Amino acid sequence: MLHIKIICFFAIERSDRRGVKTILLIIMIIGSNIIFYAKLDSTNTVASSILKTCAPDEGTVIRAGFQTAGKGQVGSRWESEDGQNMLITTILYPQKIQAADQFLVSMAISLGVSDFVSGHTQGCKIKWPNDIYVFNSKIAGILIENSVMNGAIVDCIAGIGVNINQEAFAGDAPNPVSLKQITGCSFELDSCLNELCQRLDKRYKHLMGGAYNEIIDDYNMNLYLRNEWSSFSDAQGAFTGRILSVNRSGVITIETCDNKLKKYSFKEVRFIHKYP
Repeated sequence: MLHIKIICFFAIERSDRRGVKTILLIIMIIGSNIIFYAKLDSTNTVASSILKTCAPDEGTVIRAGFQTAGKGQVGSRWESEDGQNMLITTILYPQKIQAADQFLVSMAISLGVSDFVSGHTQGCKIKWPNDIYVFNSKIAGILIENSVMNGAIVDCIAGIGVNINQEAFAGDAPNPVSLKQITGCSFELDSCLNELCQRLDKRYKHLMGGAYNEIIDDYNMNLYLRNEWSSFSDAQGAFTGRILSVNRSGVITIETCDNKLKKYSFKEVRFIHKYP
């Protein structure tokens, strides 16, 4: 285990109407405290264990070179070759966010990851609730686990896996892709971590500053298959529809071909994918 605690900041240069330049130093929350493990079972599991014994600085990042039991949605495994991808969990305390609005945290984290990927390739979208796609292939996954007390979030562990340099995927996931496969270029993981933390930090600060409508609007603008007629299935069977929006509680609205509006919470509707 390697523990690095630093004061992370980045500079923004601004000019006023008179041409006077001002340099602002932005101190980061996410990424100022990094704990690196060459190998562990799951970054989310380690983060959860840490929270049981102490309250680390907000924005602490648990980073792994390799996970033996990486977590995906619904108990699935996250496949990643040793030392090839970005595997992190950040610990947050979004205590201003009510439990009923906890999907806002997922929106902000999804946007941060999407911002990072969009900086390196085109066609990046957020597949509801929080997978990151490039066109019809999955490049990143997010697993958020919140602890709630008295109607508010006490702490949050946000696990993020981004496929960076992996060139082949041996698992049964139908549509994985990496930045290297897309661009043909190799990426330096430490630089990727720094950039990803900056992107996450910016979105998280917007959220904690109360910019809820901005977060919701940006999330919807970046939704995978939004306003595209596509195939879905629910408890009644397969149907064709188009995604209209996702609200602050994470409920998705899909319009069917016969102009009916269907609303779904998590796991109540399934995408019938367009595989590459």
